[in-house]
Amino acid sequence: MEGHSPQRGSRILEISGVTKTFGPTTALAGIDLDVREGEFLTLLGPSGCGKTTLIRIIAGFETPTAGDVRIDGRSIVAAPPYRRPLGMVFQSLALFPHLNVAENIGYGLKIRRVPPARRQAKVAQALEMVGLAGYGERYIGQISGGQKQRVALARAIVTEPRVLLLDEPLGALDMKIRRQMQTELKQIQESLGTTFIFVTHDQEEALTMSDRIAVFRNGAIEQVDTPAAVYERPATRFVAEFVGDTNFLEGTVDRQAGGAPRVRLADWDCSLQPPAAQWAEGARVGVSLRPQHLRIAALEQGRLRATVLRRVYAGQNTRLWLAVGQRKLLADWHGAEDGAPPEPGATVGLTWDDRRVCVVSL
Repeated sequence: MEGHSPQRGSRILEISGVTKTFGPTTALAGIDLDVREGEFLTLLGPSGCGKTTLIRIIAGFETPTAGDVRIDGRSIVAAPPYRRPLGMVFQSLALFPHLNVAENIGYGLKIRRVPPARRQAKVAQALEMVGLAGYGERYIGQISGGQKQRVALARAIVTEPRVLLLDEPLGALDMKIRRQMQTELKQIQESLGTTFIFVTHDQEEALTMSDRIAVFRNGAIEQVDTPAAVYERPATRFVAEFVGDTNFLEGTVDRQAGGAPRVRLADWDCSLQPPAAQWAEGARVGVSLRPQHLRIAALEQGRLRATVLRRVYAGQNTRLWLAVGQRKLLADWHGAEDGAPPEPGATVGLTWDDRRVCVVSL
């Protein structure tokens, strides 16, 4: 099965000023988003944030109240779903129980009147790609949940869509199968070179699979960037707190004698990260510091004194709940690297690398 290879990274899908209202409710508010050829883009956000509404507009199941959607420079807003060069995989899968696996996969080809010999060859190729060679004659009720997911994926890719839309397709799988499918899905996408737009509310899923992530909140996009940038350099407080755990503290920018900008908090100081020129003196800002970036140290080596309130073993690390004055913080103790974790009630030093601090506007 041939993937689409023209100018990977060029713009394939353009979403311009898309707004969608349902009566008095605004589901999407002026969405602007460009999708690149061959990328794996994830729409991430909590339930009801608008990500599924957007993917349904792209697919043609909803019409935008305002705005435009273009593929390869051509508007598709007025085109019915079957006229759009798209494939779609739903969480519900929508497989036909009265058809066998091969017939399910080849259904789209059949209604497109692809000749039987050609159809059979493409179905066999799709089965091979999703790891189901030899399963073509089985019926849907005879295969596992993970295998059904592969059938739905094969059915979507066999027609060689320009863009594949996936609306929480792994949500019904158990954790082990889900993680396995995450890896396989990304490998298939890279092998095909097809553009995937993936909807999920699962932050770990988005971080591990995506080339870029668009974080949604209340019908708007908060940030679009690489997984590393979204996690390490969140643009807003919402992104910092929604994507992974963080310690989020509020403070005020001031300047020391040497002129270096700093953030002064109620209980501690930390340096602003460059570029610092954007922060005016006296500005109120938020500071995000991930638990894995906080380190427990001897009292005399710590920048703060903290009291251990609770600890929970989590396999690769031990999560610590700490109190610094009136503030509560989370820190991760990294096992053999750090020795035995401190007991609840212990007073410890706390330190961090200023380069790991992310400062955002409030």
